Amino acid sequence: MKSKTLALTVLSSAAIFASSPTFAQTVKITPLGSHAFELCERDRATIFEDPTGVRILYDAGHSVTGGDDTRLGDIHLVLLSHAHGDHMGDRKLKALEAGSCEKVDTISAAPHSTTAEIAAAKHSAIMMVTPMGAFIAKKIENIRGKPVGNCPEKDGVLNAPFGASCQANAQLGGARILKAPGASVGVEITIVPASHDSTVPRELLTDPQKAALAVDNTSLYLGPPSGYVIKFTNGLTVYMSGDTGIHTEMKSVVSDFHKANLVLLNYGSSAISAYAATYAMNDLIKPAAVIISHVNEAATQGGKLKPGSRTAAFIKLQKRPVHLAISGRTMEFDGAAKCVAGCN
Repeated sequence: MKSKTLALTVLSSAAIFASSPTFAQTVKITPLGSHAFELCERDRATIFEDPTGVRILYDAGHSVTGGDDTRLGDIHLVLLSHAHGDHMGDRKLKALEAGSCEKVDTISAAPHSTTAEIAAAKHSAIMMVTPMGAFIAKKIENIRGKPVGNCPEKDGVLNAPFGASCQANAQLGGARILKAPGASVGVEITIVPASHDSTVPRELLTDPQKAALAVDNTSLYLGPPSGYVIKFTNGLTVYMSGDTGIHTEMKSVVSDFHKANLVLLNYGSSAISAYAATYAMNDLIKPAAVIISHVNEAATQGGKLKPGSRTAAFIKLQKRPVHLAISGRTMEFDGAAKCVAGCN
């Protein structure tokens, strides 16, 4: 009798969960690239907006103008996968549409980085592996003129918005829950492994540290590289790969445990080939759909995929929908990772 009652309770809860208006809504995903309605060689930055209003920026990189970028809007949480300059943001757009899609015109973002500039300007929480988070927090402190403390938590939940930038950093496997005002449930963000490097550009270091490292042509390692899994309130579970090659945790952690149904794939030529990325999608993770970003080429022209591009070679091998991370185009996904608006 007890097991029957428990089963009925679980089914009842699932029915309520599925029928709730909040959970029926879509997650909005908006790439912020260098050139509107194109997928260009420096494009990295992506904004995720939960149905409850929580807004998350992932890997600010080079394709924003900094904290003053008019496309940003509210940013409650800033994520950073690793310390390389094209992700942390050692450079920033000289202006929107500066240069060409093939060769973007940037200027130095030193000494702060675009990640720190945006977090400081938007009073955002930062969440990344702890050593890198401490580095970014110091950059934010240098901008604001006061230390960046830990984000306030209540019953294990971070409640947005924040009055000032704060740290919600964690180690690999660590998770945080971020909740919007008035929301009954929050967005769960987990840091997951990646197979890459995470050394910071020397241009973002202080002069004494920079000089000491230049002697041996080395830089600082800021903890392990990472990806993220975000579980949104409509049921969508997104795996952001970070820069990575194939690794076993793609199956055991990302697929088997987290059951990610949408992948935002960093398709970096120095880390993963079309065939390796295809194996990761088709055999390890098996998502319902993929968004491709970080392509290191001008993958589109006039908003259309270039047939001879490296990106096109990957898409030809896929068994599932692949959506291009077109700058300024907001894609909307339901809980099953079906794109219901804004996709190619």
